[in-house]
Amino acid sequence: MSTSVLVVDDEEAIIEFLEINLAKEGFKVLTASTGEEAINQVKESKPELILLDVGLPDMDGFEVCRKVRAFTNVPVIMVTARGEDEDKMTGFETGVDDYVVKPFNPKLLVARINALLRRASAPATGEGANKMAYRNLQVDILRRKVTIGERTVDLTPREYDLLVYFMSHPGQVFSREQLLKDVWGSEFLEARSVDVHIKYLREKLRAPLSEALQTVWGKGYRLAEA
Repeated sequence: MSTSVLVVDDEEAIIEFLEINLAKEGFKVLTASTGEEAINQVKESKPELILLDVGLPDMDGFEVCRKVRAFTNVPVIMVTARGEDEDKMTGFETGVDDYVVKPFNPKLLVARINALLRRASAPATGEGANKMAYRNLQVDILRRKVTIGERTVDLTPREYDLLVYFMSHPGQVFSREQLLKDVWGSEFLEARSVDVHIKYLREKLRAPLSEALQTVWGKGYRLAEA
């Protein structure tokens, strides 16, 4: 069965361009031209990834992502002409997993789609373990489910990847650049995007677990040894 990708853009030429290029790669393409239509498509069709523009006629893409994140952790790539750092940070703060600025190379976009889909569907450790634990935090690798005691922790794909990466290397310090390379699969994003995801991961873990995800000033981040 083909992987479904929802393309959200109000420009017909962009939608047609993406439809052609994604179809060539075997994707099933769904489309939406407004934020409301996109949200309904996500609820009804359950795409496996979303390509989301910022400039939509009824609400901006940031608001769409906020509303989508309220009920699903489907991977989201922002595809927009707005390439300022402030826009990128806003995107990451709303739960975007990757950010691509127009104009873009379609082959590069497909590569980033495939990379994100692999990370969203495959176990994040290479050891084949089914479960991981850290204090009272439990991760079911096969189901990509995170729990703290009886509480289920809803993480975006990128937040989940970060958490499992840290849990796989307790006590080890990682620079922002290394995290971008190993978790994001890209060295070309702003290092500040790591800070934003760490912030939201801490908020979702809550104290005292959030305090175990430590900032090592001048070096990066680490998960304290249990």
